[in-house]
Amino acid sequence: MKMNNLQKQRVEKGEIVKSLGGKEFGHNFEIDRTEVSEFKRLHSMIEDDMSHLNYSLVGRVVGLRKMGKSAFIKIQEQSGSVQAFLSVNDTGSTFEIFKKGTDMGDIVHLKGYPFVTKTGELSLKVVEFEMITKSYNQLPDKHNGLKDQETKYRQRYLHMIDDTESMNIIMKRSKIISTIRRVFEDKGFLEVETPMLNPIPGGANAKPFITHHNALDVDRYLRIAPELYLKKLIVGGMEKVFEIGKNFRNEGIDATHNPEFTSVEFYQALGNYKNLMEDIEYLFQHINKILNGNLQNEPIEYNGQNIYFNHFEKITFKDSLINIGGIPDNFLSDVTLLKDFLEKETNEKIDENVTIWKLWEIAFDELVEKELIQPTFIIDYPTAISPLSRRKDENPDFCERFELFIAGRELANGFNELNDPVDQYNRFMEQVAQKDSDDEAMHMDQDFINALMQGMMPTAGAGIGIDRLVMLFTNQTSIKDVIAFPAMK
Repeated sequence: MKMNNLQKQRVEKGEIVKSLGGKEFGHNFEIDRTEVSEFKRLHSMIEDDMSHLNYSLVGRVVGLRKMGKSAFIKIQEQSGSVQAFLSVNDTGSTFEIFKKGTDMGDIVHLKGYPFVTKTGELSLKVVEFEMITKSYNQLPDKHNGLKDQETKYRQRYLHMIDDTESMNIIMKRSKIISTIRRVFEDKGFLEVETPMLNPIPGGANAKPFITHHNALDVDRYLRIAPELYLKKLIVGGMEKVFEIGKNFRNEGIDATHNPEFTSVEFYQALGNYKNLMEDIEYLFQHINKILNGNLQNEPIEYNGQNIYFNHFEKITFKDSLINIGGIPDNFLSDVTLLKDFLEKETNEKIDENVTIWKLWEIAFDELVEKELIQPTFIIDYPTAISPLSRRKDENPDFCERFELFIAGRELANGFNELNDPVDQYNRFMEQVAQKDSDDEAMHMDQDFINALMQGMMPTAGAGIGIDRLVMLFTNQTSIKDVIAFPAMK
């Protein structure tokens, strides 16, 4: 194993620790440990003499100032950081292990009692020092920190040590996911699991990753969405199901897209898309309350803007093009007028064979989405761009579908599910016909058609992108900052 000179010096210090009776990489420590945050909470009211108290703290050394026969160190762990004071008089024989063997980055166990320094800082006076894990690598410079953005993403563990806010984001992500799970369980949904390796990519318009199953000698696709499997469970008789899991789309990477992402999808028999919008409103308000203690009328800040969850606007897809996108009503039924209008607005050429409904989609993406700052449900999408959604009875050109937008980004997508097998078959065929020109078009899924022919209850379903949800509630503008280990080249 190749090491640089500094790493070799640390290895030598590890040998010194062992020669003095310590452990370089210990295990099976029986420690009655107090978390740093609890230590600080218990002693927020300072007492004159606390030497009768005993505490065990464990953490990584992130500050170190040796002064001959004494030293101040700062240790950091998941709940926070605290200063400690060691001296040859108080720490006894273990001070020698500390003095000769300790570097920044080492993980240590400190026994002692609380006291207050002359500057008024609550600290731990150490009576016993113990090395737990020797670190062979240096920490980033304590004054400048870790600056290289790519290193932050590739070596997230180092970023978390250097900047605890990075760790706090991942911890908030965990709390958000557990909150989602509790909310759906409390509403009577059952959590299920569906396959990651699919014989056919389905459930969304996206380019899949392809792999090969050696034992079966067949190609498989990493799932792009769990939707079709979840609806098969509805056919089988389960009435309220949800799944939290990974999806994979072999597409571009940018501030809001990662090829491997997490979502929650949920389906309710005998429900409708209006019920789902109510569920989503409640979920967002509840997450806000759990994370921030905020009530409905108290905003969060995202990218310099206040976002309020006390009201979720609802506007039809068509009205959004007119009222937000500024498109004249009569242009929406004329391919030539709308195409010319969009080419001028976007300064980009559009395919001559484009359909009116594709132009609607382009218009929304380019002119409307970025303007949707406060929580807004866009409802009643064109059927032509919603291949799995149920048509509206009164106007089959549109379907019973919504998407939720906040801060100019889509966070949720839901609709009344199509349960007519003939209609679904025809829409799959329309998608198949587009595959020569669109590698994101859906495949024909004959098994799903067969499931619908068995009969599926009227059902509504929705999906929420958890990564973007975490971005919103942690005020992060890049998806890479809310994924512990994002995709990198």
